[in-house]
Amino acid sequence: MPLFGLSKIAFSGPFGELAERGVARAQEGCEKMKTASEEMAEAMREIYSSNAKTATDYGLKVMEISRVNTTSTLDFFSQLLGSKSMSDVAALSATQARKAFDATSAQNKELWELAQKLATDTGEPIRKHFGNIFQQAS
Repeated sequence: MPLFGLSKIAFSGPFGELAERGVARAQEGCEKMKTASEEMAEAMREIYSSNAKTATDYGLKVMEISRVNTTSTLDFFSQLLGSKSMSDVAALSATQARKAFDATSAQNKELWELAQKLATDTGEPIRKHFGNIFQQAS
């Protein structure tokens, strides 16, 4: 069978066997590069798919947090308008500040967990596919 379209005549002579081995190694290298390229493309598909879902979840969480915070603020202003004394205003303000602090802490925790999930989901396909690529290269 001709190698790279070359006839056996081209590989005759003292260096023929050496040339054939070189061509065989080149073909093997090309196959490894093709496999590695396919693995990398698959890893990128998985990463983009995972990132799109997690980014959507993150965006939805930010919108939910915004809605909750807006509602809380409007409720607070409504209560302030109904207060009858400065002591009521001070008590409402202290209560609102505490609620806002607790809510913000919980919201930051949720957003942090989503960010960690994004990092983990991004890293896993890379680790899996690049591990395969390096294993095949050895």
